[in-house]
Amino acid sequence: MEFPGGKKFAFSILDDTDDATLANVKPVYAALSDAGMRTTKTVWPMGCPEGSRLFFAGETLENEAYLKFVHELAAQGFEIAFHGATMESSLRERTLRGLEFLRNEFGSYPRLFCNHGFNQDNLYWGNKRFQSPFFRGFLSWAMGSRSITYYGDDENSPYFWGDCALTYIQYVRNFTFRRLNMLEANPDMPYRLRGTKYVNFWFSTSDAPDVRAFNGLLTQARLDQLERDGGVCIVSTHLGKGFATDGKLDQDTDRILRYLSGRPGWYVPVSELLDYLRSKQGGGELSDWTRFKLEWLYILDKLKLAF
Repeated sequence: MEFPGGKKFAFSILDDTDDATLANVKPVYAALSDAGMRTTKTVWPMGCPEGSRLFFAGETLENEAYLKFVHELAAQGFEIAFHGATMESSLRERTLRGLEFLRNEFGSYPRLFCNHGFNQDNLYWGNKRFQSPFFRGFLSWAMGSRSITYYGDDENSPYFWGDCALTYIQYVRNFTFRRLNMLEANPDMPYRLRGTKYVNFWFSTSDAPDVRAFNGLLTQARLDQLERDGGVCIVSTHLGKGFATDGKLDQDTDRILRYLSGRPGWYVPVSELLDYLRSKQGGGELSDWTRFKLEWLYILDKLKLAF
């Protein structure tokens, strides 16, 4: 694939805001900026007054210093995306307040959304990620009593906000893989699915949940192969999970960013990259067979990690 400005490959980072604080992500974004990269940062607009047993919130935009920092990122060209209203499940009213907060602060609604953890307002999450009846049924059986139902797309639920997602959100993350080049796993992305009427376009990413996984995935050999293949890499990670300590960027991460800065990559936020792919590939609806292959590839990838 050809990229703007004669670049040889495309690379971006999708930063889930879990565990992020001003102290532990500010050095990372300074390094990304110095490397000439503009990436995508998800945020939680508001706090979680009911508390959480499952997640460490990090900062939300109710913290004025953190809000100022996120404004600075937006002014530099980083994309600000939606990770839900807060770290735990939100009824429709809170989700909509979160979206309005972002519009008021940044001048527009976020274009990209990532489901978070076990939030019941997630869109097409759990076994709903699979449109193939076989895989959906298998996951329900495998999870048994641990299975969780998600309601963001359920019109009869107080957690429903699918109509707003369809109106305001262009892109929603779906499957993640332990590989760099998403054109190998999901060459048709961004894509539509017949059974998910409240999502405009889905996309896939690489999966590197923390600094150790990030550094292990982005080896020089893999990055060189990405360049040779003219590939597209979007890495989902949590930049608040070990990337910076006491104001200093992890040494291996620093080495990776410095190496990338010297390569002919197109380093843009995720939505800009997906817009470009749509202009080249159309963003059409996946056929049943193509969708089945994508779901099967995702399951195989997870099985490899499990064993």
